[in-house]
Amino acid sequence: MKIWNPPRDVITEANITHLLEKLGFKDYKEFVRWSVGDDWKDFWEKAPEWIGVEWFKEPKEIVDLSQGPEWARWYRGGLINAAYNVVDKPIREGKGGEIAFEWEGEDGSFRRITYDELRSEVNRFSNYLRETGVKPKDVVMLYAPMLPETIFIMLATIKVGAIFSPIFSGFAPSAVSVRIASARPKVFVTVDGYYRRGKIIKLKELADEALKLSNHQLESVVVIKRLNIDISWDDNRDISYDEAISGKRPQAEAYEADPEDPALLLYTSGTTGKPKGAIISHAGTLLKPALEHWINLDMKPGSKLLWVTDIGWMMGPWQIIGAQFVGASHVIFEGAIDYPKKDRLWRMIESLRITHFGFAATVARMLKSLTPKPWESHDLSSLRVFGNTGEPIDPDTWTWIMKEVGEWKRPMINLSGGTEIFGCILLPSPVVPLKPSTLWGPAPGVDADVFDDHGRSVRGEVGYLVVKKPEPSMTRGLWNEPERYINTYWSRFPGVWYHGDWAYIDEDGFWYILGRADDVIKVAGKRIGPAEIESILNEHPLVAESACVGYPHEIKGEVILCLVKSKGEAPDDIENELKELVSKKLGKPFKPWRVLLVEDLPKTRSGKILRRVIRSLIAGREVGDLSVLENPESIDHLKKVLESL
Repeated sequence: MKIWNPPRDVITEANITHLLEKLGFKDYKEFVRWSVGDDWKDFWEKAPEWIGVEWFKEPKEIVDLSQGPEWARWYRGGLINAAYNVVDKPIREGKGGEIAFEWEGEDGSFRRITYDELRSEVNRFSNYLRETGVKPKDVVMLYAPMLPETIFIMLATIKVGAIFSPIFSGFAPSAVSVRIASARPKVFVTVDGYYRRGKIIKLKELADEALKLSNHQLESVVVIKRLNIDISWDDNRDISYDEAISGKRPQAEAYEADPEDPALLLYTSGTTGKPKGAIISHAGTLLKPALEHWINLDMKPGSKLLWVTDIGWMMGPWQIIGAQFVGASHVIFEGAIDYPKKDRLWRMIESLRITHFGFAATVARMLKSLTPKPWESHDLSSLRVFGNTGEPIDPDTWTWIMKEVGEWKRPMINLSGGTEIFGCILLPSPVVPLKPSTLWGPAPGVDADVFDDHGRSVRGEVGYLVVKKPEPSMTRGLWNEPERYINTYWSRFPGVWYHGDWAYIDEDGFWYILGRADDVIKVAGKRIGPAEIESILNEHPLVAESACVGYPHEIKGEVILCLVKSKGEAPDDIENELKELVSKKLGKPFKPWRVLLVEDLPKTRSGKILRRVIRSLIAGREVGDLSVLENPESIDHLKKVLESL
């Protein structure tokens, strides 16, 4: 199938369709073109009104570019609070008794939180923070998985004008300590423990070790009692979450923030080098997720979103803020997607009536490989929209989701952006035609392009993904590192945001992401992204998933090495078969040098394959912190396989 066209009912019911009619645009493409053209400032002026943002004070100037696009300052003269807009605003709209979110524990525990209950919890923790001495622009850091308290604490922090900084719950103490030392939080929040694949992860122990390594003194450490297990305790510093909010008033005023004031401090994963602290403003924290959930995911009251993610990754806060701003609901869960039973996600979709289901491509490939086919035994009729992010999705997996699960009735909102933009650069809307694996094109208000090495716009060839105009959600520098911010994002093409992704626009104008630019493989001067090769390998009926990297070669510079996880037992000639498959589809210059079978590929809990770990093993370098991995045991096997080369 070359092009998928959205069904008529999807188009007529979409939020964007009604907006296009109201504004007089003939189609979505014309609307996006207008949003980044000569009137691009008008888009950012009118967008808050379209989606119903509440200001404490209306801005007088949309954007101040006097210090250059790198330091654009948005909504000058205005006052706003991102948390107020996702906690208090829905109640003002009469949604107090409706569901804000639901949580499922791995042990079967379940909680359902209404907007009224959410506001009460948020306000009580807000009052604790204020009584503890937390002031606007102080940092509150959280080291915990997706729990109801996680959401309360995030929104309370933002509501009082402080900066919320989440840390991935799978990080080891050394990785956590680096972030503590950088952010220097006033309050640190963790959990006694949580479940992961039936095991108890004693996170408070790891948090104590990280705090000791950081040499940072704190006002308080708040401990969520998830499991009520025995843990170490410092009476002078530690306090339970329940004790912290006990007796606190369920009313709290929101801090009236400058739109440029920081609301989030999001550290990149730090898998290579020192982690970068992205600073997301109140305006950016609210606007980008709100627009993308309303326009591109087509969420509305009654919608329910489940995205496989963690609060420590950008997608966690993005999901919470976006879904709740539009007055919809979302689902978070503890533990793994396939435990205690392999059909866990499908069962949740059926029982909780999920309408929007998002994942990383590796998660989708894992779900596709399960036998028997658990999705066929569940009622998935509630689903309206799919989403993919984190890595390129291959055509075979894209087609499986669209055909086998979605029955060609539901759009795939394949999106790509990043922590430093707190949202998307590229993504479709439900009303546009799609090709397998495509991201369609730029998000509204994002002036994206593809550049060659010389900064020239290119079509029909692979190049660098860039953004030519600033937008409100771009990081406001890097935490205590302004020079690194400029060097990382604005120096390769002066005045243009360099995102670091490898992109391609085909003859029909459809956009594709081919992976990170630093993942690119160069064979005798010819460049190719690993995703392009992996897409071909993953089409083979015996391939569950694959990862391709460059392997040093004396003459060609690099040759292509492919690591493949098979479905069951593979025949002896599988390597030659797969090599010929790639050669046939891509041409002889890109025929893999070797295709090796592996037991597993190193990936994060959200399902993202870490090629940098494979490259480090090949180069004999330290692989760095592996606590981010879901399957660290895969490393020893990989070492043995690579040693055979």
